[in-house]
Amino acid sequence: MRKDVRILLVGEPKVGKTSLIMSLVSEEFPEEVPPRAEEITIPADVTPEKVPTHIVDYSEAEQSEEQLHNEISKANVICIVYAVNNRNSIDKVTSRWIPLINDRTDKDSRMPLILVGNKSDLVEHSSMEAILPIMNQYTEIETCVECSAKNLKNISELFYYAQKAVLHPTGPLYCPEEKEMKPACIKALTRIFKISDQDNDGILNDAELNFFQRTCFNTPLAPQALEDVKNVVRKNMSNGVADNGLTLEGFLFLHTLFIQRGRHETTWTVLRRFGYDDDLELTHEYLFPILKVPLDCTTELNHHAYLFLQSIFDKHDLDRDCALSPDELKDLFNVFPYMPWGPDVNNTVCTNDKGWVTYQGYICQWTLTTYLDVQRCLEYLGYLGYSILREQDSQAAAITVTRDKKLDLQKKQTQRNVFQCNIIGMQNCGKTGILQGFLGRNLAKQRQIKEEHKSLYAINTTYVYGQEKYLLLHEVMSDSEFITASDTTCDVVCLVYDVSNPKSFEYCTRIFKQHFIDSKTPCIIVAGKSDLHEAKQGHGASPTEFCNKHKMPPPQSYTCNTVGPPSKDFFVKVTTIAMYPHARLRCLCTCNRCTYCICQNLLNSDLLQSVKTKFYTTVLNRFKERVDEVGALLLANDEGSLVHQVHAVSFVEDSIFMGSSGAAPSSQPEDRAPLVLSGRTRHTSQADLKTSTFWLRASVGATVFAVLGFAVYKALLKQR
Repeated sequence: MRKDVRILLVGEPKVGKTSLIMSLVSEEFPEEVPPRAEEITIPADVTPEKVPTHIVDYSEAEQSEEQLHNEISKANVICIVYAVNNRNSIDKVTSRWIPLINDRTDKDSRMPLILVGNKSDLVEHSSMEAILPIMNQYTEIETCVECSAKNLKNISELFYYAQKAVLHPTGPLYCPEEKEMKPACIKALTRIFKISDQDNDGILNDAELNFFQRTCFNTPLAPQALEDVKNVVRKNMSNGVADNGLTLEGFLFLHTLFIQRGRHETTWTVLRRFGYDDDLELTHEYLFPILKVPLDCTTELNHHAYLFLQSIFDKHDLDRDCALSPDELKDLFNVFPYMPWGPDVNNTVCTNDKGWVTYQGYICQWTLTTYLDVQRCLEYLGYLGYSILREQDSQAAAITVTRDKKLDLQKKQTQRNVFQCNIIGMQNCGKTGILQGFLGRNLAKQRQIKEEHKSLYAINTTYVYGQEKYLLLHEVMSDSEFITASDTTCDVVCLVYDVSNPKSFEYCTRIFKQHFIDSKTPCIIVAGKSDLHEAKQGHGASPTEFCNKHKMPPPQSYTCNTVGPPSKDFFVKVTTIAMYPHARLRCLCTCNRCTYCICQNLLNSDLLQSVKTKFYTTVLNRFKERVDEVGALLLANDEGSLVHQVHAVSFVEDSIFMGSSGAAPSSQPEDRAPLVLSGRTRHTSQADLKTSTFWLRASVGATVFAVLGFAVYKALLKQR
């Protein structure tokens, strides 16, 4: 919708242009009329369309031709005024004014014209017989209004039609010569029909018609009104109504009828509600609503968006096989101006045995688009009519912007559901095999993929501790050691080497040292093509030694040369490390689901390491306290000597550490001089020793209990 409307009045002298403007403003005929009225602005709140309107007068006596040309170029609509009692002024409409206006306007952007017959109070006949041939000759003429500035007849209607010609133009919708809607209008209304047909049966039933009416006009249709509409279509079209619903042909006929009867504002209201501008193109504001995504934040679809996409899938999955055939996919994207998915999508997500995108693959592709290019996702949702069908302000309501990754690292937890893993390695080391293996394709199926249809991305779901997450794999195409910043921006990195190539691992080590050695991004070394004979790598340290040196998980073996689909355990491991980059998940098993993995990960977790450090610190502090206490007692009783103090310290050390291990302190060696303490001292030392032993056993017991309890919980959860 335009922000304002500018109306220009032109015509021969003395036809009443200025009188019309002044009669509109003062609501009475002026006794004295100036040569030219000043520009008048009518506020939005007093106009029918709620748009500010500027009315400009032209006086041949006071303005030059250059000023006239300037005003024509600025106007949105031009009213050519003639006097109904002056034949010469009618002839000037075609001989002077219409050619002058057409010469000064762009041929591609048609200027709407309104013919105004003033002074109708001076004659008893109408001028329409002389005007109708002119209207038929020039399609840019919207309408003709006969009025009287003196009697105030049709004054407000005149300016309403002028405003309407700008806000609801007929030109883009209808061709008067052929008496039918233009192709662009038919295409837009067809898209609107398909979006409104929520069950995809080719018919708008009463519920869908009511939803459409409420969406566009904020009010439902009464049952009788619905029947009246369908009866009008039935009388004029044989195929306009089917199964008591409105077909596409009937829907288009109704809008043709609206336009022919001068109610094209109804059609424009529908078009603008569905995002179209005056040129019948979807507006930029509709397709790309404002969405702010801070740095280091990612974008995901929320629950409502997934429900919407599920309804779209169900709407077009006509055979209910949980996959979209090529025809079904084409029908789904029929509301798009182009086909958004190419052949590479079939190698980016999961497909069935026929190569058709499954429901899981369909959802994964939308998740990938949202994560990598949220603006494109907003555009796609706009084509599907998300904001209309979900009754939201815009498609931005479908997007969740995650918090900064730095906050996730600080809090050591994340609410994100999508994680990206970049696959880096030498050429022919098995990177593509990992991507396709993630989609369940073994080596035999991968060989059937055409080179031009290969994808650098693969996305699928994994389950980490019972939670469904999306793992997005990206193959980095780089045979040199130069990697861009975008290639290192991810949640986890897999450095892949070919076990049969002795030079392959060295490339991984160079990439790691140049880009990731000081990075907080976790890295995994992957031994690709593990089914082949393992060659000794040319690098100084073996892959296992390299991982131990840099505190990385041990190398993970992977192969896609299997009989059935490759195992997904490796990808669960990758997702787990991406979710918990702060944790040290270094167990040799890759499933992260068995009891061994759970225990190992718990024992290697930062929490348990912190508890162990605090325990050792407590034992050491207690040892120092015992040394100080024994020394003080010896000095106080004046019984100690240097030899006795040394023996006392040794005795306390043995007592603490042997008591901590659950064993009683051994008897004194024969070569050690006896140390005699008072009864009170021995009683205190034994009590403290028992306290330390108790807390040690309690800590160990609590740890064992927690591990076993968590293992039982996982087993029950798996059975469930």
